[in-house]
Formats: sequence, C-alpha cells, structure tokens
Amino acid sequence: MTRQPAKPARTGDPPSVRIVAELRRRIADGELRVGDRLPSTRQIAREWQVAIATATKVLTQLRHEGLVRALPGVGTVVARTPRPATKPERRPGGRRPSAPGEDLHREPIVQAAIELADAEGLAALSMRGVAGKLGVATMSLYRHVDSKDDLIAHMTDAVFGEAQLPDAPPAGWRARLTVAARLQWSIYRRHPWLAQLVSITRPQPLRNLLVHGEWALVAIDGLGLDAATMLHVHVTLFSYVRGLAINIEWENEAEAASGLTEEEWMDAHSPALGELAASGAFPTFAKVLADLSDNYDLDLDLLFEFGLEPLLDGLAPLLDGTRAATRPSS
Repeated sequence: MTRQPAKPARTGDPPSVRIVAELRRRIADGELRVGDRLPSTRQIAREWQVAIATATKVLTQLRHEGLVRALPGVGTVVARTPRPATKPERRPGGRRPSAPGEDLHREPIVQAAIELADAEGLAALSMRGVAGKLGVATMSLYRHVDSKDDLIAHMTDAVFGEAQLPDAPPAGWRARLTVAARLQWSIYRRHPWLAQLVSITRPQPLRNLLVHGEWALVAIDGLGLDAATMLHVHVTLFSYVRGLAINIEWENEAEAASGLTEEEWMDAHSPALGELAASGAFPTFAKVLADLSDNYDLDLDLLFEFGLEPLLDGLAPLLDGTRAATRPSS
C-alpha cells in the first residue's frame, strides 16, 4: 500500500495555494503528525512573508480538507493524514464488498458533524469534512441529508435534545425560568457554534428547540399575561442567553485565526487603550481602567450569572403584578 503524494503547487499559484501544498506535504510525509500543532497565522505570515489574511486562508483551507482542526486554548493541530490510495478488495466469487457509506444512516452523520463543529467551529464545517471524518464519499451523505443547511438543522435539533429538562419542574415562574436559562447556557457552552444558528426573527420548526420554548411558556402561563406578552418574556430571556453565548464562538474563531489567546490580545492592545484613556477624552473610562485589578478577567460564565438575576428582577413586577391584578378579590 503506497501513500498518495501530496499534490505539488505550481510556480504561478497564489501564495496561499503554495503554502497549503507545503503544509499538506509536511503532514503527508510525517513531519507534522496527528496532534502536532501547526504554525499560527502569525508564524505562517512571518515564515512565508505574507499577510495575516493569506495565512488565515491557508489554515481555513486545510480545515475544509479535514486535515487540521482548531483546539480552543491550543491552536490548530493536525487531525489526520491524507488517505492512502487503496484498491477495492474482491470477495470470493467476484462480488464487490460494500462501498464505504452504503450502510450509513443519518444519526452518525449528524454526530460527526457536531463533533467537527465543536472542535473546529461552524466556519470549518463542510460536507467534505464530515465525509472525511466518517471515511466515506462525500456524495454518500446526500442519501441521508438534503444539503448542508439540512444537516445543520438536524445538528441544532440534536444538541437541544441532549439537554434534558427536569421531569419535576421547580415551583414558581422564577425558579423555572432560571433552570431554562442555565440549561440553555450549558448547551451553548458545549456547542459554541449553536448560538449563531438560532434566530428569534426566523425561528426554526425543530422539535427539541420547541421543547425548551414550551418549558418557558408553561412557566408563565396562568399569570394573566396576554399571548404577545408571554412570547415577549420568552424571547427576551432566550435572546439574553444567546446574545452572550455568541461571544464564545467568536473568541474561539479569533484565537484560531490570530494565534493569540484573549489575554495575549489584550496585552498587545493595552498600550493603545492606555493612550486613549490618558488623552483626557474619556475620563470615566480612564477611571474605571485605573481602578481595575490587574487580575480582572471578563469571564463569560460570571457575566451570564451577573445579568440573569437582574433580568428576572426586571420581569418580576410584570409577572407578579399581573397575577395579583387578576386574582379575584375576597
């Protein structure tokens, strides 16, 4: 069994194509093994003397090929080596063995796509990458999902179905909405790509997504609210959680693209922020920066909890007041 040689780049190819070919060769030849970290975008830009945008394009192309994946907090690492060329085996009697993908069904496709998006982000998700992860031909996926959009819809439904709401809900609207919000946040934490897929203006008709909506609406049913207000309460809470969660994926993508962690990025930009603060044009901002501890960290989990309670406090006069107003007088 011989390994297919990496396709060489031609002299006239754009820089990104030549760099992709060279990194692909290093992976194929074993210079970069599975799990090894690839050069960051800044290292690629320095080594080949190209723009950061070109370096980003290189890593994106390798992710689309399924050869590398982004690990939050680590960087871009080798996911697999190019597959060797093989000849189809013949069974006794000349019968051809089942081709890869013939026994495939939708569930493992969706699971492979979720794992790929979890590891590399939604931007790296492709039908080709999913097929590569499963070891099947790309076209075999289309017997089970209509398109990439259809696959993403199944992924969304599947991850919302992972989180089981309690069979015995807590008493009171506030406790129930708190459970709903924290559970939703935990889903986004496990699957950061999800937040950019769900929409309040174009809601998707997905069963498991509606399970969460039903839970929230039941929590405020019977409080004397009209239908529009009930929906506003649900959408407001849903949007608060989703709005914060979008930053999880953005940060993962920014780190993979730049090669800089959040702390490293802040360190690099602190001098410029300090200059702006010292200019006198932003005295309150300067005062806040001066009073902050050097150890301050914008922790999204803490920020989520910080905002959740005041949000529910703000809804309390509406929900408790409406119930009191509709209670029959003795």
